[in-house]
Amino acid sequence: MKDRIVKETMLRAPQERVWQAITDAGKFGEWFGVEFDGPFEAGRQATGRITPTRVDREVAKMQEPYKGMPFEWMVESLEPESRAVFRWHPFAIDKAVDYSREPMTRIEFALQPLDEGTRVIITESGFEALPAERRAKAYEANEGGWTHQLDLIRKYVEVPY
Repeated sequence: MKDRIVKETMLRAPQERVWQAITDAGKFGEWFGVEFDGPFEAGRQATGRITPTRVDREVAKMQEPYKGMPFEWMVESLEPESRAVFRWHPFAIDKAVDYSREPMTRIEFALQPLDEGTRVIITESGFEALPAERRAKAYEANEGGWTHQLDLIRKYVEVPY
């Protein structure tokens, strides 16, 4: 079992724009597929509800069954235009399960300026600490999920908004 997922891409968008797409709760929600109740603030929890993404119809269809489900996102740190770190309960989609007692995985968005845009590296770690019965499924779901999310952020930042 792997403990870490790493995804990397180059976005043809300025670093400031990519940073806003990741750290502004409203903008993040548009491409990721969450409606947050308030802004992202380091050291605070952000809550909201899953809502289909606004940037890709096919992914929105995949998210539709989860529409309205609660979403909790712990904002660990925000280092302007370079690194944002969040924590969450991965693949927490069963309404009958209380995930609050489980460990959270850690998600880091690292940004690096390039001449042609911005490199984004997303690393999610901590799967080994999850309960054995959920570990493999959460890893598998997020391995594919982050691939979709990189495509969504690309569609969001590479066009004017």
